[in-house]
Amino acid sequence: MSYSLSHKDHQATLKLSNNKRYDLFLKKAAQFGEIWSLANDEGWVTISSEEGENCLPVWPHPDYAKEWCNGEWSDCEPKAVALDVWLERWTPGLEQDETLLVVFPNLKEEALLVDPYELDEGLRAELQDV
Repeated sequence: MSYSLSHKDHQATLKLSNNKRYDLFLKKAAQFGEIWSLANDEGWVTISSEEGENCLPVWPHPDYAKEWCNGEWSDCEPKAVALDVWLERWTPGLEQDETLLVVFPNLKEEALLVDPYELDEGLRAELQDV
């Protein structure tokens, strides 16, 4: 279940630095127990980094993901993954598939790019504080 997000908070959050959005992502994912990405009938949406690496964008709330549902992604919808499922199955699967994570990208396509186990460590550390 997502948290309530006002338009003002939404806009202010997108202006935060990559590191601050990353920290907020960890906090919200741990607190509400879900990670959001985009999917369509063909599956989960991935993008390529500047270095050509396969990457999965993730957000802490569906409203942030929904903003990316246009252009070539107009057929996509935000979809949640429960945090316990993420930690148990997605982290090893993403690592095996050599997929990096684009954590909480803003509309300028700015975000931290992290390894699945790096995100896993951050999430587990944050869960200790919840």
